[in-house]
Amino acid sequence: MSDPTTDSQTNYVKWFRNSAPYINAHRGKTFVLMLSGEAVAHDNFDNIVHDIALLNSLGVRLVLVHGARPQIEERVVQAGLQSRFHRDLRITDEREMRCVTDATGSLRSHIEALLSMGVANSPMHGAFIRVSSGNFVTARPLGILDGVDYKHTGVVRRIDAQGLQQQLHQGQIVILSPLGYSPTGEIFNLTAEDVAVHTARALQADKLILFTAEEGLLNHQGELIEQCEYRDVDNLVAKNTALGSDTIVQAAVNAGDLGIQRCHLISYREDGALLSELFTRDGAGTLITQEHFEHLHTASIDDVGGILAIIEPLEQQGVLLKRSRELLETEIEHFKVLEQDGMIIACAALYPYPEQRSGEIACVATHPDYRGADRAERLLAELEKAAARQGLNQVFVLTTQTAHWFQEQGYVECPVDDLPPAKRELYNCQRNSKAFIKTLAS
Repeated sequence: MSDPTTDSQTNYVKWFRNSAPYINAHRGKTFVLMLSGEAVAHDNFDNIVHDIALLNSLGVRLVLVHGARPQIEERVVQAGLQSRFHRDLRITDEREMRCVTDATGSLRSHIEALLSMGVANSPMHGAFIRVSSGNFVTARPLGILDGVDYKHTGVVRRIDAQGLQQQLHQGQIVILSPLGYSPTGEIFNLTAEDVAVHTARALQADKLILFTAEEGLLNHQGELIEQCEYRDVDNLVAKNTALGSDTIVQAAVNAGDLGIQRCHLISYREDGALLSELFTRDGAGTLITQEHFEHLHTASIDDVGGILAIIEPLEQQGVLLKRSRELLETEIEHFKVLEQDGMIIACAALYPYPEQRSGEIACVATHPDYRGADRAERLLAELEKAAARQGLNQVFVLTTQTAHWFQEQGYVECPVDDLPPAKRELYNCQRNSKAFIKTLAS
């Protein structure tokens, strides 16, 4: 019987090793995180702060935008005032503005205090995080809509990107409250979503991360959408008007319109969702990206000619094993291809061995004019996901000239005897290919 403690330690070590490529990829990148007032008030917020501190220690440049809707409403009620809304936006008069500044100031201090923790035996011990905030957001009044004067409710006019970059360059976490300032000295009540989206755009942030009550973006059946494009979100909103009124979903739509490349929706209720989304292959929420002008799809018989045009020169060089057109036609369902404007520019294949719960990655190739843009990595990742969906535990490759590239993707050399028996019988001793294997995350 295995020792549960040993199994747990082994799983931790495996997870930590698998996270290494993501740690390297995220170091030095700029992330904008948006947490609503509901998220800050949730019991899991302390854990989120710990994870934010970990990102900071790993070299990620962080801007944290917080909301304050429930906290503002609480103070409005305590002051004996009556909240007024139009188009789901608060109409902020002078008396309510005092409630707004009180609530946002209190929340910002609370977040700063949590990020300043350093007691022994806590996740923050030894972190020494520096936090900054300031008048980085210039705003203007929303004005009058439908005859309604929004008074001190405003919208973002400009983000001081240079000032933010200076703070980030010093390794500080920047905290932005949903407040904006005008050149005439006025303060405006903003939405956190507006601040977060415009900050991500101004900084050309690598990621905009929106925390939501759900585990991510859900389809009409209530199932999590793990990855999609901004246009898919637009289609969901068009079919479901209630979804369009969700401020987080609308923020994602706005992010797409402003050209933000990557937006993540994750749950503020789930402990560790932020780390899982950023440091595991499957993630924990929804990744939304700009539309790929290159289409990745399962190959069809119509793609055979395009695949042959890519692989035949590599076959002549001895990089790939030669395949006849007839063989390729019979195996076409195993191939994935990247297509641009009707032209196949990259391909790769997955041959499963279900009995051994293993699969072979083969024929990874990119057109010479399109190399150097991570297209092969994208195809390889797609095939690894496909293998996992088929219940395979590992994938392997046989290669003569691309060993280093596969090692960079996490593959390790193994004896040919470790391959499935059916593959060993077909092994070509004259090619003397090296075998590499990769265990898939469970």
